[in-house]
Amino acid sequence: MTITTLADDRVRAPLRALPFWVSLTLVPMVWFAAIQGGWWVALVPFYSWGMYSLLDALAGLEEGNADPEMERSGLGWYRAITLIWAPVQFATLFGLIWYATRADHLGAWELWGLFFGMGVLSGTVGINYSHELMHQKPRLDRWLGDILLAMVLYSHFRSEHLLVHHRYVATPRDPVTARYNEGFHRFFPRVLRQSLASAWNAEAAMLARKSLGRWHRSNPFWRYGALQGAMLLLALILGGWVGLVLFLVQAASAIWQLELVNYIEHYGLTRRHLGDGKYEPVRPHHSWNSAQKASNWLLINLQRHSDHHYKPDRPFPLLQTYAADDAPQLPAGYPVMTFAAMIPPLWRRMMNPKVRAWRTRFYPDIDDWSAYKAASNPLPR
Repeated sequence: MTITTLADDRVRAPLRALPFWVSLTLVPMVWFAAIQGGWWVALVPFYSWGMYSLLDALAGLEEGNADPEMERSGLGWYRAITLIWAPVQFATLFGLIWYATRADHLGAWELWGLFFGMGVLSGTVGINYSHELMHQKPRLDRWLGDILLAMVLYSHFRSEHLLVHHRYVATPRDPVTARYNEGFHRFFPRVLRQSLASAWNAEAAMLARKSLGRWHRSNPFWRYGALQGAMLLLALILGGWVGLVLFLVQAASAIWQLELVNYIEHYGLTRRHLGDGKYEPVRPHHSWNSAQKASNWLLINLQRHSDHHYKPDRPFPLLQTYAADDAPQLPAGYPVMTFAAMIPPLWRRMMNPKVRAWRTRFYPDIDDWSAYKAASNPLPR
């Protein structure tokens, strides 16, 4: 009986993990778009946003939870997709640069559209997978996460996310927490400026606690710079100056995609201030939750964001979803919500009533929220 059970588990494990491998479908799509040209260059954005919005509506919600205490040794097929993605994305990105800069059938607007789509791939999947990898303990995982971030010139995201965002989330000291009534078009430039500074300050503060200078060789910014420089040089070698520009289009698109997601994950939510610069512990109700099944397959459960911040060390297959009584719920999955975030009046109409309802439910004693809009010094020192 035991042998049969173990054999069954070996068969079922890859089948259970299979839906999360759906991200690999983006790779042939981007190559098909490159070969066909024309309006086919819009295939990847259409698939990532439009198709998954439709699939979410058809597939509904996944409200079941895995046992969070299960043995992590049984999660190999889930972890594998995050481990193979860095070489897959590397080959796709730089192969595409080599091909596209030599393809006579691709005009300027087609090249831009193609690498915008490549940026959707490296932002929606690549940065998301790097986020999963940076939270894991194995050195291999963290290195692969760094390589993925270097491909979009956003390496400091690792420092900012681990040292600043998780510590200060849902407080005015977190640059990445979108303030109530702050539109994305104001949020985006602010985050680009503040998150780099906060990441640098956080690493410098860690070195200072070890009596080391901020320019010490152990500062990960040296590694970040070397990896990003290598990516830029490779793009230049493979595609010349056009290849370098296309690489930058891809990177900018990926960063924009990441910060759109950051914007919706904590919009308007704030932890209670306890005085003396301290805040209550992070709880599930400090992040927006979304249980849409299809987009959680593509995003490896990123939308179960309430549990990620509550238990940051949980691998994505074990992340729990929450009911509305325990965590605020987005009205739709990330594909719909990121689209809505680009239209501030639509976003406010969808989300501001939900934020006000959240305040009434979880903090009925707070009447004046003005102190939670901004901070005199939002950057940790």
